[in-house]
Amino acid sequence: RMAAAPPSYCFVAFPPCSKEGLVVFGKNSARPRDEVQEVVYFAAAEHEPGSKVECTYIEVEQVPRTHAVVLSRPSWLWGAEMGANEHGVCVANEAVVTREPASESEALLGMDLVRLGLERGATAKEALDAIVALLEEHGQGGNYYEDGSSCHTFQSAFLIVDRNEAWILETSGKYWAAEKITEGVKCICNQLSLTTKIDAEHPELRNYVKSQGWWNGDSDFNFSEVFSLADDHLACCSGRESLEKQGGDVSAQAMIDVLRDKDSGVCVDSESFLTTASIVSVLPQDPSFPCIHYFTGTPDPSRSIFKPFIFVDDVKLVPKVQSPSFGNDDPAKKIPRFQEKPDRRHELYKAHEWARSLLENDQDKGQKLMRIMLDLEKQGLEAMEDILSRTEILDPAEVVDLFYDCVDTELKFFK
Repeated sequence: RMAAAPPSYCFVAFPPCSKEGLVVFGKNSARPRDEVQEVVYFAAAEHEPGSKVECTYIEVEQVPRTHAVVLSRPSWLWGAEMGANEHGVCVANEAVVTREPASESEALLGMDLVRLGLERGATAKEALDAIVALLEEHGQGGNYYEDGSSCHTFQSAFLIVDRNEAWILETSGKYWAAEKITEGVKCICNQLSLTTKIDAEHPELRNYVKSQGWWNGDSDFNFSEVFSLADDHLACCSGRESLEKQGGDVSAQAMIDVLRDKDSGVCVDSESFLTTASIVSVLPQDPSFPCIHYFTGTPDPSRSIFKPFIFVDDVKLVPKVQSPSFGNDDPAKKIPRFQEKPDRRHELYKAHEWARSLLENDQDKGQKLMRIMLDLEKQGLEAMEDILSRTEILDPAEVVDLFYDCVDTELKFFK
């Protein structure tokens, strides 16, 4: 049996489940325990005709213009686990296992498609179209982990969200299906979830599964049943109930609480996997308000704090949550790959390791530190709520250093 996919969870809540006028998105990224995630910003850019972009394993044609993006990503690769762009589009992916073995030959990773979708789509639907076009042209494949001893490959599922709608996109090889969501709460995890409500699909999808003998064409076409291994497509989402219980009040704080919950399994802390980073985004349906994206940049959201980021021109870069760069000497870029593992820890990650050992070894001090940190987080959340309740337009100068200052303050507490 193929290796189990890491149990990440992604959520989206629309009115009437979320606070009035807000779409709330969240993801916990479950990855190998020792993997470092960094938070990186790339400004919008114009590109020469005919230029290429070097993804994790392969290069693809570049587009004339890419949108500004902020990403949370395993620092050895090009793509991202999750992120947002300047137009209020958020994308997260999940590794999934289907009845078709994922390809080991190097192509696009699901994580590359997250970044490509964000750079190319000004709406959720545009991001979806960009992802499936790239999938058709280049396919998906290659090692999901920085591991020189064995190749771990998966198919991909995506949650793609903007201020108006969300799309759940599930793939197997180059074949795909997608469902559009505009209300209520949705969760995706490391299993297929699409059933018979399919709003867009690969034009050859049904012919292909018929030719494989997986569907006879007479019964209702159920994507998960057709593509899952045996009974792998059971309802997986333990966090959804907690969000639905909020009764029309899902806010950034409620999403953060769900992501921190270890008892439900949403916050993964197991022998092989850990929630290595988390994101929560608040997308006001009224476009005159800014979208707010909260990143931890550190493992285990129950011991991390969510720090706000808002897209403005000349936003201040935050080297303290960026991993060191090894350029062309990076073992991830040399063939054979991953022959050694460089130290990819960034400054905030190192400070967190110290805080984590404090929490484990000196409970009183550790809990006191955690209380101070949560208080800092609460101030950030309240300041953002204030921005979303104002009538006047936000002055970009007020938030150009926002994420930078939050990371800086967090580091000062660890000192």
